[in-house]
This record gives sequence, structure tokens and C-alpha cells, in this order.
Amino acid sequence: MNNLFSNLKGDLFGGITAGIVALPLALAFGVSSGMGPSAGLYGAIFISFFAALFGGTNTQISGPTAPMTAVSMVVIAGIIAANDGSLEKAIPAILVVFFLAGLMQIGLGLMGIGKYIRYIPYPVVSGFMTAIGVIILVTQLLPAIGYYPKEDEDFVIEFKPMAEELILENILKEEAGEGILVLEDFEETIKRAGTITDKDILKEAQILANTNASGVIGSIKVLPRAIKNINWLEFILALSTIFIIYGFKRITTLIPSALVALIVVSGVAYGFGLDYRPIEQIPSGFPTPNLSIFSEFKISSITPYVFTALTLALLGAIDSLLTSVVADNMTKTKHKPNKELVGQGIGNSIAAIFGGIPGAGATIRTVVNINSGGKTKLSGMIAGILLLIILLALGPVASQIPAAVLAGILVTVGIAVMDYKGLKAIPSLPKDLNLGPIKFSSEVIIMLVVLILSSTWNLVYAVGVGLVIASLMFMKKMGDLTAERSDVKAMVKEEGWEDEADFPRNLKEEVFIKHIKGPLFFGSTNEFQQLADQIPRTASTVIIRMDRMQYMDQSGLYTLEDILIDLRKSDIRVLFVDVLRQPRYMMERVDIIPDLISEDYIFDNFEECLKWIKKNVRDIHNKIEA
Repeated sequence: MNNLFSNLKGDLFGGITAGIVALPLALAFGVSSGMGPSAGLYGAIFISFFAALFGGTNTQISGPTAPMTAVSMVVIAGIIAANDGSLEKAIPAILVVFFLAGLMQIGLGLMGIGKYIRYIPYPVVSGFMTAIGVIILVTQLLPAIGYYPKEDEDFVIEFKPMAEELILENILKEEAGEGILVLEDFEETIKRAGTITDKDILKEAQILANTNASGVIGSIKVLPRAIKNINWLEFILALSTIFIIYGFKRITTLIPSALVALIVVSGVAYGFGLDYRPIEQIPSGFPTPNLSIFSEFKISSITPYVFTALTLALLGAIDSLLTSVVADNMTKTKHKPNKELVGQGIGNSIAAIFGGIPGAGATIRTVVNINSGGKTKLSGMIAGILLLIILLALGPVASQIPAAVLAGILVTVGIAVMDYKGLKAIPSLPKDLNLGPIKFSSEVIIMLVVLILSSTWNLVYAVGVGLVIASLMFMKKMGDLTAERSDVKAMVKEEGWEDEADFPRNLKEEVFIKHIKGPLFFGSTNEFQQLADQIPRTASTVIIRMDRMQYMDQSGLYTLEDILIDLRKSDIRVLFVDVLRQPRYMMERVDIIPDLISEDYIFDNFEECLKWIKKNVRDIHNKIEA
């Protein structure tokens, strides 16, 4: 406890500064997620406090981040769509997924997974981060110019026929579930259809219009229409926000430019009584736990999102531990990765119970905290408390913030979060793949695949695809490099080793010696399969020297087995020399030893093998030698 208050003044100033920086971002991420500004604020309050209290990085400031918000956005949109477009109906399922992600993070920490996070390839992380920037930037273009698809009557009307079809389809599904759908009698169907009003159809059409215009592809599709229906006031507010954020940084970085933009633009808009669109109402009072995530829990509602919850957990872990490394470099300390994951998991779980969006360690806020004097966990806890005080004292005031201001803040976040270091490196990375006459860099391909799939398809699956491609390419590179350095590969002529100098010349036609140098694994099996082509027709015995074959994988094992079976069919004896421990163990597991190679044909060294050769191999091709 004494250690916690050892730097009270520095932690107080660091926590307050970090909390001020977090405020506009928390509101903006909440709006961007689809759950509203209060969800972002609740997430920032509880994650910041509890991740600091239980985490393993003293100076870390946690809360909603761009990557976590982008993935959360996908989860929220999917669950809302499955609940008739109602956020209120979808909330329990959404929060259960977020709660599950927090529990998974705790599990990752307890299992000691923290130290393995660093093995995720940089091209995958780079492509993902750039995609996050693209998603946030593109999806905020519409609110930045004051265009909301579900409020565009002409656009919504286009979806009315589809809405009617969907409503009818839902009626038929209900009847089928109740067992009253009969082909000969549609009276019940007609009766239920008659209760559907124009208002119901319009609501469904608005949901479809909103869904159609969501994401990167949807936003780009409706952008021309949005530009034609631009709200100039909203556009000027967003543009002013962006201008202040970039301009104020040139004056000083001591005061967060996003906060300055938020206060100045909101103050002008409200003070002059401009007819702008405010953000959603932020509830006043202390946040209350949403116990419906337990009382209305249905396993079927979250089953499709278990993998997404795991992705949120892993993404939060990566995001947090990368920030921990930055903090270590600045403070010359060493964080505890697994304890940090437990802390992040506790923070995300509690935030979910109170209706907050998930988050992670935030690099910018952590750097601000350290530079402002924060040194202990108290700084992160103070940041959370400050945000709670702002919520309680200024909730009604914050509800007057223009939506376009938060859209402007998010545009700058989208631009900032892209991995420019990775993008700049594209021309200089080595081109190690050939497609006909064209050469490509495997790392650039991985980055672009993750970037394109994340932006246009699915963030979760894109990372999975990127990891698989990166793993396959890595295995191929390692296989090629190892095969190049080994003598497993087929050779026109086998070169003898030093201890073979005294091998009888008159038996060279009868005995073929195969040398294996290096591991026999999936990368070298293709070459090793050509062993039969190397054996002279005159040979009746093959010696396979394994002195320098330290390792054999399953691919190598079965390739060797196939070759030994073929040689046995050709009445060629095979002798092993100096079989090392691991390869021998593998061969004993599948009974290559002793079924195909008896113990009598296995020798500890070449000298013993040579004695056996001289005693048991007859010279029947001596005339050829002569």
C-alpha cells in the first residue's frame, strides 16, 4: 500500500492528464461502436480503474481503443441485426460476448499465454492496424457530412420491397416453428400479415438501409448519395474539429488537442444556438449493472460469437502488451505479461456488466501518463475516477456535444492508427516469391491480404487467414533454408566421408552409401524420395548413414518407411549406421525398427558396418571393376 502512494503527486497529475485525454476518445469510440457515447465512457471508467488495480504494468492507462472498437462494431452490428434492429433487445447478448471476452483474457493470463503473444507476425499486425484505420476513417465520412442512411427517405424506400419479403419470411418461420404452417391453409399467415402496418415495414426498411450502408463497402457505395445530401453545418463542425486537432498540436502538446477541439467547437455550436445534431443522451448518475446479461442469458444467442469473443480477448492482449513494452522502454521497468492479461480481463468483464464497450492498454494515454509524472498503478485508477466524476457532474453538458465533432475526432484517430512504418517499407522488402516473371514480397502479400480482407470482409477471419498464410510461408522458408544446408537432397554422385576411404573398391558396385546430413522433415522429403533413382542397378545393399541426422518429423518418417518397403520389394538390403536418439525413437514408434530394419542391420559406427559388409557381401561384379 505504501508503494501505491509513493508517488502521489506525480500519479495524481499523470492520472488527471490521461483521463482528460481519454474523455473525447471514450465518447467517440462509444458512438462509433453503435452503443452510444455512454458505453464508451463506462468502458473507459471501469477498464482504466480495474486493469490498473489488478494489472502487471504500473503506468498503463487502459480503456476503449481503435482496434477493440472496430471489432466490437462488427459484433454489435451483427447482434442488432439478429434482434430486429433493436439495440435494446440486443444489449444482453452484446454484453455477454464482451463479458466472455474478459473471462477469456483472464484465462489467457492464468494459462501463461502472455509470453507467446509476441510471436504474432508483424505483417499480420501491420495489415490489421492499417485496416482498423481505414475502417474508422471511411465509416466516419458519412456522419462527418451529416448523412444518416436510415433518415434518407428516398434511400429507405428502395428497401421497402425487401422489407416486406423479410417480414413475410419471418411470419412463415414463426408458423413453421409453432407447427401451424400448412400448404393447404394460409389463413393464419394472411391474418398475421394483416397486422403488419406501414410503420413496421418502414422500420424494417430503415434497418436494411442502415445495414446496406454500413462498413467500408457500404459507406463507399452510398458516399455519392451522401455528398449530394450533405449537411453543410455538420460538415463545417467536423472540419473545424479536424483543423483544430492538427493545428493545436503545432502550438503545444501539453494540452490534448482533441479535448481543445471538443470544447471549442461544441462551445461555439451550443453558444450560438446552431441547429446541429447532438450525440445521444448520456444517462446521469452512477452507472448501474446490467443484470440482464445473466437473467436473459441464452447460449444460442452467443454461440456464433464465441470465436469473435476469443478474437477480442487476443486482440486486447496484443494491444495491451505492446503498450506495456512501450511503457517498459520509457520507465526502464519490466511488466508482468500474464498478470497484465488478468487485469485487462477483470476490467473488461466488469465494464461489460455495467454496459461498457471493451478496451485495452492505450499507448497514447500511457505515454501521456508517464510524461506527466505517473509511476504507479494509482495513476490509472485516478484516470478512471476522474472520468466517473466528469460523468456524474457533466453528463447533461456532455450530451450537448455535436455528433459531427466526435466524427471529426474519429477521422483523425483513423488516420493516426494506420501503420505507416509498415506501408513505407513495402518497396524495400525483399521479393522472395515468384509468380512467372513477376516477383513479390511474401511479407507484403500477407499485409495486403489482411488489410483488404479486414476492410472489406471480416476482421476476425482476416486475421485468421493472415496467420495461416504467414505460418505456411514461414514453414516453406525454413524448409527451403534447412534443405539447402543439408545433404538429404538427391545428388548425382554421393561424396564419401573421411572414414570411408578404406572401403573395398571391389564392393563399390554392390554397395551404395547414402549420407543424410541435416533433419529429415517435410521440407526435404521430396528430394529424399528420389533415393531409388540414385541406387546403381548393380547394388544389392544400401547403407544409410544417419550420424548427422539429428531430427526426423512425421513426414520424414513415413517417407523413409515407403522407401524401405520399395527397397525390400527389390531385394535390396538396407543397413543403418549411427542412428541418433530422436530418429530411432520415431522409427520404433511405427515399427520400422525392427519390422523393416532388424537390430542386426543397425550399427553404432561405420567401422562395425564395414566389418559386416566384408563378411556378408559377395563381389559378383568384380569383372566390371577390372
